[in-house]
Amino acid sequence: MSSQHVAIIGGSSGIGLATAAHLLEKGYRVTITGRDATKLQAAAQSLGGDIATVVMDAAELASLAEAFRAIGPLDHLVLALGGGHGGGPFATVDLADLKRGFEQKAIAHFACAQACLPYLSGQGSVTFVSAVSAQAAMPGTAGLGAINAAIAALVPILAVELKPIRVNCVSPGVVETPWWDFLGDEQRPAAFASFAARTPVSRIGRPEEIADAIAFLIGNGFTTGHTLICDGGIRLGQ
Repeated sequence: MSSQHVAIIGGSSGIGLATAAHLLEKGYRVTITGRDATKLQAAAQSLGGDIATVVMDAAELASLAEAFRAIGPLDHLVLALGGGHGGGPFATVDLADLKRGFEQKAIAHFACAQACLPYLSGQGSVTFVSAVSAQAAMPGTAGLGAINAAIAALVPILAVELKPIRVNCVSPGVVETPWWDFLGDEQRPAAFASFAARTPVSRIGRPEEIADAIAFLIGNGFTTGHTLICDGGIRLGQ
């Protein structure tokens, strides 16, 4: 069991929430953050255990220093921020939407990793969460792929620059989380079935499986500079 403190930025739902649950089971102290105080409190109540919450919007860069002061000393940072802006066919991607996508995910990841440094243990770790659009050639994801590839590109650089702090990344495939709620209840099952048919494991992922990958990277002290693709092999079927 561990008494180490993990902060999960974007921990009130989806992969972040599943990671919090997984780490609490392993004995970590966990702080989750999110923009919505009500949703964040409900998430904490669903988890129980040694859990704390801090309301923060990672895209509001001026507020990050204060937010990390509230989080306090930590051993590990997990950046599980979602982002859906910037998708669509390349020829018609709205550039303002693409800019929002970079601001809400890539720049927010960068800024949070930077802001946490005064509080992060020198023997700790940072784990980014990007997406398999950075590795797969999926039409309609040029903007999303660029955003997530920017996050993945940070990993080897920071692993060397911030050593001995370990820096890694998990790149999930299609996972059943609230990220997909924009499709609606009628469209979502068909979309998931289509993705499952193109995935070698013949199904979409579960948040708990990505959480397990994140926990591995946190716990394995000999792994750094690595992007762990956890996608059921969907990138191979394109």
